[in-house]
Amino acid sequence: MNIIYLLLALSVLVALIFFVAFIFSVKKGQYDDVYTPSVRMLFDDELVKPKSSKSSSTKNKKSN
Repeated sequence: MNIIYLLLALSVLVALIFFVAFIFSVKKGQYDDVYTPSVRMLFDDELVKPKSSKSSSTKNKKSN
């Protein structure tokens, strides 16, 4: 039974070490994306067509 407590304590210790290493790497910018912004400008932007108000204007004309 003592080995279970030892293994449990070791697994929590290892988990804490990995968590601290992850936080350290995030703060140092390891996961910053430096590639996408330089490539994003190469793609064409899709033009967003404005919604036409034809349907609302025809409804107003029919009701008059």
